[in-house]
Amino acid sequence: MNPFEWKREQVMLSPKEADEIKTTTCYMCACRCGIRVYLKDGSVRYIEGNPDHPVNKGVLCAKGSAGIMNHNSPARLTKPLLRVGERGAGEFKEIEWEEALSLAQDWLGEVRRTDPKKLAFFTGRDQSQSLTGWWAAQFGTPNFAAHGGFCSVNMAAAGLYTLGGAFWEFGEPDWDHTKYFMMWGVAEDHDSNPIKIGLGKLKTRGDAKFVAVNPVRSGYGAIADEWIGIRPGTDGLLALSLVHELLRTENVDLEFLARYTNATWLVIDNPGGADDGLIARDEDGNPLCWDGEKNEAVNALSAEAKPVLAGRRTLSDGRRAVPSFELLAQRYLDPQFAPDAVAERTGVSAETIRRIAAELAHTAFSEEVVIEQPWTDWAGRKHDRMIGRPISMHGMRGISAHSNGFHTCRSIHLLQVLLGSIDCPGGWRYKAPFPRPIPPGPKPAGKEWHPNTPLGGMPLGNPTGPEDLLVEDDGTPKRIDKAYSWEHPLSAHGLMHMVIHNAWKKDPYGVDVLFMYMANMAWNSSMNVPGTLHYLTDKDPNTGEYKIPKIIYSDAYYSEMIPYADLILPDTTYLERWDCISLLDRPISSAHGPGDAIRQPVVKPNRDVRPFQDVLIDLGARLGLPGFVGTDGEAKYPGGYPDYIVNHERLPGIGPLAGWRGEDGDSHGRGAVNEDQLQRYIENGCFWSEELPLEHQYFKHANQGYLDYAVGMGWIPNAEQIVLQLYSEPLQKFRLAARGHGPLQPPDEHRNRVDTYFDPLPIWYMPFEEAAVDTEAYPMHALTQRPMQMYHSWGSQNAWLRQITARNRLYINEETAAEMGVEDEDWVWVISHAGRVKGQVKLMSGVNADTVWTWNAIGKRKGAWRLSVDAPESNKGFLLNHIISELLPAQDDGLRYSNSDPVTGQAAWFDLRVRVEKCLPEEAGLTEPGFAAQPPPPSGPGPAPSDELTYGAQFRKEGRNDGLTMAEWIGNRREASRNIPGIADGHGNNAGNGPKGGH
Repeated sequence: MNPFEWKREQVMLSPKEADEIKTTTCYMCACRCGIRVYLKDGSVRYIEGNPDHPVNKGVLCAKGSAGIMNHNSPARLTKPLLRVGERGAGEFKEIEWEEALSLAQDWLGEVRRTDPKKLAFFTGRDQSQSLTGWWAAQFGTPNFAAHGGFCSVNMAAAGLYTLGGAFWEFGEPDWDHTKYFMMWGVAEDHDSNPIKIGLGKLKTRGDAKFVAVNPVRSGYGAIADEWIGIRPGTDGLLALSLVHELLRTENVDLEFLARYTNATWLVIDNPGGADDGLIARDEDGNPLCWDGEKNEAVNALSAEAKPVLAGRRTLSDGRRAVPSFELLAQRYLDPQFAPDAVAERTGVSAETIRRIAAELAHTAFSEEVVIEQPWTDWAGRKHDRMIGRPISMHGMRGISAHSNGFHTCRSIHLLQVLLGSIDCPGGWRYKAPFPRPIPPGPKPAGKEWHPNTPLGGMPLGNPTGPEDLLVEDDGTPKRIDKAYSWEHPLSAHGLMHMVIHNAWKKDPYGVDVLFMYMANMAWNSSMNVPGTLHYLTDKDPNTGEYKIPKIIYSDAYYSEMIPYADLILPDTTYLERWDCISLLDRPISSAHGPGDAIRQPVVKPNRDVRPFQDVLIDLGARLGLPGFVGTDGEAKYPGGYPDYIVNHERLPGIGPLAGWRGEDGDSHGRGAVNEDQLQRYIENGCFWSEELPLEHQYFKHANQGYLDYAVGMGWIPNAEQIVLQLYSEPLQKFRLAARGHGPLQPPDEHRNRVDTYFDPLPIWYMPFEEAAVDTEAYPMHALTQRPMQMYHSWGSQNAWLRQITARNRLYINEETAAEMGVEDEDWVWVISHAGRVKGQVKLMSGVNADTVWTWNAIGKRKGAWRLSVDAPESNKGFLLNHIISELLPAQDDGLRYSNSDPVTGQAAWFDLRVRVEKCLPEEAGLTEPGFAAQPPPPSGPGPAPSDELTYGAQFRKEGRNDGLTMAEWIGNRREASRNIPGIADGHGNNAGNGPKGGH
């Protein structure tokens, strides 16, 4: 008998795969891909990519496919919980929702009636910050922020203050036309499907080069044409050395600089004066440039100006001024930035730096991309075609998570602008609703707060000078995290990593309620885990009360943070709720046009849980917050979050969703409320997108058609050109304040810091921890990054994804390990100035010789996430967060700054310095530090933990109503049947029992 004959005969050509297929948006990482969810008998059977979706076009990664197991996770919470034991002991009782919400209302209401700032409301990767931020503003607390402060605020702020857009969510490479792509410090977990699709285009086209700049060669870097294994924290120095070479060889797009940037703007040269370093302006506030034909200063924004890029000039009032480009050229032509001067520090040879600079120049100026498409610029000038410099770049946390990350990212943007590769064919492109004015509005609110009164605006924003800071008269911070203070003036995303420490220390004051959502601050989202656990449980010795009196926490899962909260409001999974991926927040736009999306509940919860957004809206109504109740005091959005999504308007005609607005649903961007809006989204696959005409797709910062369109959509206030800011006047304003000018000046202890790091041109400096510790005692850099198949803690509790990575190793360069006497699989101590952690080694060649690294969020606390206490994640997995300090070592005056970027407050996760010591034989085998196992949560209707993976059993039972036997079901699923007892393996053999996947 033919060994394949039996299987052929059993094949059914039209099996019933599902009762229903629903579309929604994935939530297994931050890509926001479109998915199609197959449902059978009311259960999720299968998830695939939506081929019609603009983000992923049907592509789906392991994370997205495994969303089934996040949805079915035994770690799901099942009911509201109230702490009954000591904080941290994990002792709770189940309560009903009405009791939970009444308690939250009482706790929050007392704060709002007395002192609203005593509420600290901080959220994790919730993707609904437009709602949560607005809720905080209506409550009246300035103490709100989301996860960006420990993730990517350096990238966002540097881009917004330079280009009016930024990497990742605010921009993307022109994958179809770029010929030279440089990826700086990007791990595989961010923007993964779009990047994979883009890299696939580059690799299959065959006419582009992909250069990965990263201390670690994994994921994307593994397929790069060239990997530059840079020393951590020196990327900015490499970028500025490339700038040096471009200037030295005169490979700079001078026309682009003169037309689209402030390179020609005149900077006042008045050392010691209150106006030194500011932009020279006319009486109407317009910047001045020097007109070479008229030989006088003229309005730099005039289309008729003939500006020059160099030469010191005397203005009509007698002051001296110089074009900012001359200051730029003088700085970076300095020999300190020459390749030979930076090679040793960066770990990149001078020859390589010179070659990369030459390749960039050749590609930009000898391989230009031309699109035969006429367009009109902001001045009404007609252009017959679009000419582009096909250089594109992308950066992420590897750049951002350093204390010099803001200036490093600015340096990369400087490199892009000098090549003229901004929003042009083949270059880096804006994604709607960007670009925006530089910096974009609004400014942060919170200068004043009053009982039972909303703030005057949103808590987060973008300062333009010292007058926008949130500080007291004596210069001390007004916010609990010290955002928008002299310590971190441009902290546009807040400092989530400092909230718990500052609240515990009462610096600058204490809080009454800490309210957090989906932020695992008791483990992998916190620096200094042991310290954080102490802050959460420490009591005042005089009163016996916790120093952080009340903690409300919402999450879908039994994470490490749950035992440290007093009141738990259980969230749903992403397949059980509505969500809004909004243009007001973090949309799904592309360079081709705007887009937004929703999540719809594809199944109903089988537990007593509620979507956090619904809970927040309910609390807003219970508290009587303006905007959440009508004039009659009744709830304004009684239908919860979907009611809010449809009916809320941030401005007249502008709401959370841009698609199908207007009473008949025939308007996009602006329009009246459409009660049928959500249904229109569902019919379209749960997204809306619009492709711009080709004539509007490039040069958006200066394209009149696009600028007019953006005004009509409500993204920008007027259709004026957005001038790229190589020289940042807002930074210089802070520096002048530090030098004693203006009514608002920093306290003496902060003057030198502000003066040094608020340079209007990008600078490079050694990361703070590296500069503060003994680098001979701690000779190695240590990094954490997330694997492509995991994201945050969600992925590493997933039964399917755990079979890919159930523990992490410390990766060390082979040659470095040999010098240390360390071999593959050895157990070692990783020791920093803050502590030590133990893990097992894996040797590799693709890592910088001075760097060790590991995967983050794999190591778990015993008992957390409903994993077995002997799970490899908690016994052999480890977490570098245990040895990262949230504070820098004390200065001579005793002051300890946050371990963060001095400009933005970005957490400096990647500045960690360590030494590696081989364990004694008796120390090997288990990770340390160890913590007592979390007890399981109170029993509920949810599934109990199991050592056996049984998902799918319900689909292959004999006697199902579609008539398929187990053998037929397996065959029709096209899955390997060798792991199912009694099923032939396709070669006439009985396969027998296969391995079990444990949870």
